[in-house]
Amino acid sequence: MPKMIFVNLPVADLAKSTTFYEAIGAAKNPAFSDETASCMVFSETIFAMLLTHDKYREFTTKKIADAREVSEVLICVSADRREDVDALVKRAGDAGGTLDPTPTQDFGVMYGRSFEDPDGHIWEVMWMDAAAAERGASALEEA
Repeated sequence: MPKMIFVNLPVADLAKSTTFYEAIGAAKNPAFSDETASCMVFSETIFAMLLTHDKYREFTTKKIADAREVSEVLICVSADRREDVDALVKRAGDAGGTLDPTPTQDFGVMYGRSFEDPDGHIWEVMWMDAAAAERGASALEEA
């Protein structure tokens, strides 16, 4: 079984956040969702667990960061094509997200943009040329 990742995000308005993530292409899994959480499926291995603040507090005693004020994490997902980066970021903007809160990265063999969700969580979307990825960091230095 491949490794899976579950990104747990505290959200102020679960319904609004669920609608946002559906608009950018994630599907809500009702089997793992209720009035305190929405399990948003991006792929067979990538999930975002949107949790109300009360639900999130069940997992940690730390203060919940206001992602609009402080950086807690930068989440990066891959795209199959360069055009897919722009398409996903556009959908995020159309759904009410903030576009490009971090600088656009364009290295020829790698291209990325970002968006913020309604709670200020930053998602980066990155495409990388497959041949360049196999060469590793040296491909970026060559670009």
